[in-house]
Amino acid sequence: MKLPVPVSFEFFPPNTPVGAEKLSGVVAELATVDPEFFSVTYGAGGSTRDKTLATVAAIAAMGQEAAPHLSCIGSTRESISEILGTYRAQDIHRLVALRGDLPSGTATAGEFRYASELIRFIRETQGSDWFIEVAAYPEYHPQERYARRDLQHFADKVKAGADSAITQFFFNADAYFHFVDEVRALGVTIPIVPGIMPIHSYAKIAQFAQRDGIEIPRWVALKMEGFLDDAAAVRAFGLDVVEKLCRRLIDGGAPGLHFYTLNQSALSLELCRRLAG
Repeated sequence: MKLPVPVSFEFFPPNTPVGAEKLSGVVAELATVDPEFFSVTYGAGGSTRDKTLATVAAIAAMGQEAAPHLSCIGSTRESISEILGTYRAQDIHRLVALRGDLPSGTATAGEFRYASELIRFIRETQGSDWFIEVAAYPEYHPQERYARRDLQHFADKVKAGADSAITQFFFNADAYFHFVDEVRALGVTIPIVPGIMPIHSYAKIAQFAQRDGIEIPRWVALKMEGFLDDAAAVRAFGLDVVEKLCRRLIDGGAPGLHFYTLNQSALSLELCRRLAG
């Protein structure tokens, strides 16, 4: 299967042995499209640290490149160095560096306030040993009131040593292109890869969108709501919407696509098949 741009896939660490076994099958299925890497999320304050490590190790053992998320909120320089040493021992050299969130009930932010500080620390202590991905927000970070300030935060992460960026998922291609134009005007030259969320369930997508400040086009929302419990109709319509989004992004020069899989393969694989066709 020859895709028009490189792709990558994101997972969250399974909570059970059954989930881990299922995820191995999902990795094997998605590996058939020759992805650039698989990323694995990291819970607030490092709450899934061991599970993230185990998932990353399992992916690497299957011969695939794994990129663990690493969040700095609630962490110390010592703990970050320890985690990086563990990954280095497993020949992992790609990271998704994030600020992250404090776990519920935790009062201290640790020794880092922003992802830019984490990236700078990694570069100062470990040089260019790591390929560092960072987050980008085409519709701007939900906790940032001013768009200009959010753009500057992103530029700061790049200046600190980021190699590439992955965006939050979105459905408005114009927001992505506008964001790219704005950060290019600030001197940012790294690749900015769109994050793509296949629509497994409208209720779940709507929940994520509300939480993260993401706009679902009104016509898409109304159409989805009209399907009610018709899962097949939601799936078919969702595939068409996301396929058109992907094609517009690729035609507009997006350097790749990063799929948020929710630990499932079917919809991401179908989108890849369509894009390769």
